[in-house]
Amino acid sequence: MSQTTSIADASPNSVDATDTRTAFRTCPLCEAGCGLELTIKGSQVVRIRGDRDDVFSHGFICPKGSTLKQLHDDPDRVRKPLVKRNGVHVEVEWAEAWQVVEQGLNGVIERHGRESIATYLGNPGAHSLSAMMFNRVLLQSIGTRHRYSASTVDQMPRQVAAAYVFGTAVSVPIPDLDRTDYLMILGANPYASNGSLCTAPDFPGRIEAIRARGGKLVVVDPRRSRTVEEADEWLAIRPGADALLLMSIVNVLFTDGLADPGPKVAALLNGMEELRELSAPFTPEAVAPATGLDPIVVRRIAHELAAAPTATVYGRIGTTTTEFGTTASWLIDAVNILTGNLDRPGGAMFTLPVAGGASTRGASGTGSGFKTGRGHTRVRNLPEIMGEYPAAAMAEEMTEPGPGQLRAMITVAGNPVLSTPNSTRLDEALAQLEFMVSVDMYLNETTRHADVILPPPSQLQRGHYDLLLLQFAVRNVANYSPAPLPLDAGQPDEWEVLATLAAVLQGQGPDADPAIVDELAISGLVRHAVSDRNSPIYGRDADEILTALAATGHRGPERMLDFMLRTGPYGDQFGVNPQAVSLQTLIDHPHGVDFGALEPRLPEILRTPSGRIELAAPVLVADVERLAVAMQTLAEQPLVLVGRRHLRSNNSWMHNIEVLVKGKPRCTLHVHPDDAAELGLVHGGYARITSRVGSVEAPVEVTDDIRPGVVSLPHGWGHGVEGARLRVAAERAGVNSNVLSDHQAIDPLSGTSVLNGIPVSVEPVAVVVSV
Repeated sequence: MSQTTSIADASPNSVDATDTRTAFRTCPLCEAGCGLELTIKGSQVVRIRGDRDDVFSHGFICPKGSTLKQLHDDPDRVRKPLVKRNGVHVEVEWAEAWQVVEQGLNGVIERHGRESIATYLGNPGAHSLSAMMFNRVLLQSIGTRHRYSASTVDQMPRQVAAAYVFGTAVSVPIPDLDRTDYLMILGANPYASNGSLCTAPDFPGRIEAIRARGGKLVVVDPRRSRTVEEADEWLAIRPGADALLLMSIVNVLFTDGLADPGPKVAALLNGMEELRELSAPFTPEAVAPATGLDPIVVRRIAHELAAAPTATVYGRIGTTTTEFGTTASWLIDAVNILTGNLDRPGGAMFTLPVAGGASTRGASGTGSGFKTGRGHTRVRNLPEIMGEYPAAAMAEEMTEPGPGQLRAMITVAGNPVLSTPNSTRLDEALAQLEFMVSVDMYLNETTRHADVILPPPSQLQRGHYDLLLLQFAVRNVANYSPAPLPLDAGQPDEWEVLATLAAVLQGQGPDADPAIVDELAISGLVRHAVSDRNSPIYGRDADEILTALAATGHRGPERMLDFMLRTGPYGDQFGVNPQAVSLQTLIDHPHGVDFGALEPRLPEILRTPSGRIELAAPVLVADVERLAVAMQTLAEQPLVLVGRRHLRSNNSWMHNIEVLVKGKPRCTLHVHPDDAAELGLVHGGYARITSRVGSVEAPVEVTDDIRPGVVSLPHGWGHGVEGARLRVAAERAGVNSNVLSDHQAIDPLSGTSVLNGIPVSVEPVAVVVSV
């Protein structure tokens, strides 16, 4: 596998051995989970490089991982609470900040009730052990149904589809990259972003290994991405047409007699004949005007997938942030099933997470299944999905008068002003709130609206375990990292910030003790487990378990993690299997523990009411009619906008690191030469891009790396707004592509916003240079 080693600030020869130590940790910046080796002199990190002994990443590191020092030292990082006074954020002590929080939130509750408060959880929380453990405690303490997150501008369709087919939202089949012979990627660019819902350090190296052993890589994308450059074949599809392509492959598999799930899967499969009938109209020839792909090529690809010794299809954000995101995700599973590649080495397999999860708990092989719509938004009547509402609905719920209008907001590690649709509208809505609290390390485009900003410690001051992401890993591994650096004087840990905020909302006052919340939380976990017939500690004495946990000295998220590890699939079950896993096991193995390659999990993993794979779940089947209608619409679509990602970028929040943003501007509009000629655009000139809801101006980059009829802007830019404190980012502000995304356009099955395939018009504009 390929390996990149990065050095932060000092070369190896300049590091004095005196007063130096080495710390190991998993990088918390993206889903890859790469191991890092940190050299620390005193309280300063002087070098960061890949941990060559890490059991998962073997020394690989991307440019982002080496900047944890710069992120920690960033002078713009918020280190003390900020309170807004007369429109300006000023530093205060924690005691004063909690008083303002208590007065502000309680005032809103007294005037309007708890349902007037909303929450938004951002993407970085998925990489934080504290947030994973205590966000739920916070949400329960608020007592509101108005929950939003980055999930509905990202991966929600993939999880919804898996939940309908297999029973839980974390039962997502993972491409077995290390053993497959044929990999088909849709809407993903792992050379820029590694994996997503596929935790795989050095995804590029794993791709290169596939090709080195004689395998094939096919990439489906409107852009010639960095991943496409390494592919054996590029299918330059029209944006938004992935579900049609996949359904046409399903059609070929059936009509050409290639559909063969294999005996084990076939015995567990419901709906195969129904899917055969559904796919009949979607021949490669019928969908070609919409997909823009040659039917002969599509038929060949279908045959290759069926004929390969092993094969797997993998799709990501380019497929999920479309109007058919859930349907496309379902059809990815369908292709993997019909080609006989589900739950077999080299195909699409299920992780057995070491800390357990929804796919390991409950009765094996059966469950309650998946439902949505346990509530609806007030304005558009949009249904709840996985306990939250679509992020696209936030602004209207704040601005539309009437009973239930949102009056306050709590954000945790999120920047929805740059990451959710029709951003201008949301920006204006946030300004109208009566009170807002943000738990965040930056005063950014969203948190500038907050009345109080509560900063967590930096990523180097927190313990780390990828609780969520390791549920989607390409190997069964576990890595725990203690905090390499101590907390600053007076700085509470991240979990303490969240626990105190929860306590304040429970009415415990501004002097609330987070330890009380912690004790209640761990007690609840233990007492639920000992009363669950399917738990490995069912019937045990809860106080005995709590005493054993207390004896370790851990508290907060580490104590909860210890409990989950010990009751997980590999756990010691508190003395039943002393040689098995606990948190101490991982502390004793700083490079991680590898429990081996993925193994078949059917039928044990299923949590559907039938105990079978529901290939034709009614909700998914019902959406096929909408897909059929879209064939004509997509064939006639005008110029459309898609996003893109860069290796040195991570959504919006790492643009304040000089080493990551230096070089030529990256926030440019990619335009095909044919479209540039027709539109009168020139390379290096400027263009105005206009959608139904907004308009932005950006520099033009003419390139044949994008198919005609499609233009591209990167996601996460648009800095430099008044009130934010991101000096490096402001110097390279770029434009916010989500000013153009339409809050009305969502995938109805998952509530996910359409961020790819946005109809736009583009025209040249003159740039006025001031003298």
